[in-house]
Amino acid sequence: MSGELTASAQPVLDLSRLPRHVAVIMDGNGRWARARGMPRTAGHRAGADRLEELVRTAAEIGLPILTVFAFSTENWRRSPGEVQALFRLAEELLRDKLDEFHREGVRLAILGDRTRLPVSLQREIQRAEAVTAANQRLRLNIALNYGGRADILQAVRRLAEEVKQGELDPADINEEVFASRLYTAGLPDPDLLIRTGGELRLSNFLLWPLAYTEIWVTDRHWPDFGRQEFLAALADYQQRQRRFGRVESNS
Repeated sequence: MSGELTASAQPVLDLSRLPRHVAVIMDGNGRWARARGMPRTAGHRAGADRLEELVRTAAEIGLPILTVFAFSTENWRRSPGEVQALFRLAEELLRDKLDEFHREGVRLAILGDRTRLPVSLQREIQRAEAVTAANQRLRLNIALNYGGRADILQAVRRLAEEVKQGELDPADINEEVFASRLYTAGLPDPDLLIRTGGELRLSNFLLWPLAYTEIWVTDRHWPDFGRQEFLAALADYQQRQRRFGRVESNS
């Protein structure tokens, strides 16, 4: 898809210059629910509905890769009831929306340590990844039981074991080799990180891949972040100059 897309009171979005990879920290579900006198779980369910809209929009405009932060390694500190509710919601999403995602050409992938997840959720993950493995319209990565530091540590352990087994020379370890052992192996680094909820931090998300990523933050809580805000973030990204440490020739 090419051309331009306009949205009311927003800059023109050039569909021929979309970022390859957008990452999203979906923050503010609990605060959204509390402001409405609702339980936190209601905010998470509203957030799941918003994710579906975001996926449809990304597929429609031709965004290649979307990575969303659904459950962090730190989220285990929440109440057992909320943790269980989040896992049930993830399971429902994968089970109930799989056919729709598949029809839309979405390839699903889970990033993170699956070993602590409920067995029933692990089964749904395996099924969703298998069913959508050949889809190419949009790759949707869901970071589930993911932490940037934990990802780096597991990559270090893998490399150390390869060196110990004589499969790898330490002198051959460079940025590319290291990145190939991360959960994000094979993916380009995100061009844009969107964070809802107004917080100005990375929250242990994709620490290695986000090294040169452009950041866009909104005060809107995730359940209020819709299509128009997403397009506005992409349009803002298109106005930026990415130098990756270089200096402009006229500077």
